[in-house]
Amino acid sequence: MLEEQLSDPAVISDQSRYARLNKEYAKLKEIVDAYLAYKTVLENLGHARELAAEKDPEIREMAKAEQEELESEKAKLEAQLKILLTPKDPEDEKDVIFEIRAGTGGDEASLFAGDLFRMYSRYFEKQGWNLEILSENPGSVGGFKEVSMEVTGTDVYGKLKYESGVHRVQRVPETESKGRVHTSAATVAVMPKMEMEDVNIKRSDLKIDTFRSSGAGGQHVNKTESGVRLTHLPTGVVVECTEGRSQHSNKEIAEQRLYQKVYEMQKNKMESEVAAQRKSLVGSGDRSEKIRTYNYPQNRITDHRIDLTLYNLDQVLEGDLDKIIEALTIADNAEKMKASESA
Repeated sequence: MLEEQLSDPAVISDQSRYARLNKEYAKLKEIVDAYLAYKTVLENLGHARELAAEKDPEIREMAKAEQEELESEKAKLEAQLKILLTPKDPEDEKDVIFEIRAGTGGDEASLFAGDLFRMYSRYFEKQGWNLEILSENPGSVGGFKEVSMEVTGTDVYGKLKYESGVHRVQRVPETESKGRVHTSAATVAVMPKMEMEDVNIKRSDLKIDTFRSSGAGGQHVNKTESGVRLTHLPTGVVVECTEGRSQHSNKEIAEQRLYQKVYEMQKNKMESEVAAQRKSLVGSGDRSEKIRTYNYPQNRITDHRIDLTLYNLDQVLEGDLDKIIEALTIADNAEKMKASESA
């Protein structure tokens, strides 16, 4: 059993295996707990129906009220189980590399990127996930020109995969003297963290070069070869990274980007051999797509992919993203079920 393996000292000492088994345990426990709750509701519902047939009117009235409450709970649990039992993308359980970059809008875009970083950081904390900043390039007046981080925990990619794309903000910048609303944007990229075993890559197939970074940074940048270039010899894929603070962090970021690119090449090759995939209701997550608008004057947030509009932007900016992510997940699952029924 997974519980026994998780208490095995040999498993505990192997952090990679322990983390993998712990995620599997959490996933199965959620399904089991929902099923047991559903089973209990069915038993109580049967009892309530028996009491509803009693002669005593007071007992019948109480039983009827309980029956209505249990029917509502039964419907909720059935919906939950349907989602839990819907086949998941195996990548959903992966940790992610999460990047935020200022887009159009100059300094205001950098400030907005900083606001997004704060919003997501609070959401990660509420989920019990761990956040590690891999690289950051602060904006000249605050916020970020770009920031890259690693997020680890349970079902991280499954919940964050819909966040990739262009996030647009409409608000009055602090530097605007006439009170006019400006529009700027930032892009978010969410990539499942790939390991060597996820991709058909051998260490011997990698060529690693280091070079001096260019740009801001003064003497440190000029005197150290912190830039890293990785070449995957079989495919010719080349990636570079210079934004990290050290050669080690740049190598880690470059590896993730390389794994992702090679993985996507392999995945696209497989997908080209089968029928064209359905067009997802929530879009492809391409950076060119405007996925969401944050309107400060009206305290409104709109997700354009599912026509969802909420008037709680202030709460969302504090990390309350559950309603949006749940709506996107439900929409995607509904599309998957529809596609499987018509297949």
